[in-house]
Amino acid sequence: MQKQNPRILIVEDSKTQALQLKRDLNKEGYQTTVAYNALEALELLKGQTFDIVISDVIMPEMDGYELCKIIKKEFQDPPLAVILLTALQEPEDIIKGLASGADNFIIKPYDLPTLINRIEYILANQKIRESNGPELKFEVVFAGKRHTITSQQMQIIDILLSSYETILQKTRELERVNKELKEALNEIKQLHGMLPICSHCHKIRDDEGYWHRVEEYIEEHAEVTFTHSLCPTCLVELYPEYADKVKKRQSDKEK
Repeated sequence: MQKQNPRILIVEDSKTQALQLKRDLNKEGYQTTVAYNALEALELLKGQTFDIVISDVIMPEMDGYELCKIIKKEFQDPPLAVILLTALQEPEDIIKGLASGADNFIIKPYDLPTLINRIEYILANQKIRESNGPELKFEVVFAGKRHTITSQQMQIIDILLSSYETILQKTRELERVNKELKEALNEIKQLHGMLPICSHCHKIRDDEGYWHRVEEYIEEHAEVTFTHSLCPTCLVELYPEYADKVKKRQSDKEK
């Protein structure tokens, strides 16, 4: 059975993000403690027991990968799961996660339901992880760099599954944005077709048969705001005396 009120150590150098995550997890019934850097987290781990560590990757002094390596080496009785919060911008990030022994990735910015699902998954499989047998140690060469990976089978599966899920989320988000862009382009293309326009007053007729001033129609169908002025031709025609003054001022400036 999953234990009641699991204890989670949050490692995040951004105080705002750390406290927000603490509030969110507390509302879900988890007991949380915050460390604002990796060294502070290691001190807390020496005196307290936690079920999961959720750590940011990019931190001063010691990053999340190095912190995870130390946790996996020194705090394995019982095994302590580590979730890394990362931008996951490069394939090498996955290799680094495997090499550090991390159990899961969460992409930043993350949504709370995804994080809760990952936490529940780790807690539900905790017994399997504890009896997962000896560690595997092997080397891989990726992007011209050699990486030594020491991890259990379950951890490798977890990190690869979470990485795949993260990539899938990014793909879905890109698909959503592309769909919105296509819809926006379709709306803009409405202005590229043939528009019925009055040859006298220059009003435009819409699809429902109503007539609008040109600027009203364009403002309604595109993100455009008009300002009004007079072109030189209309200025001379409507206000000849003022046009002469403007012309004279411009001539004086050129001198």
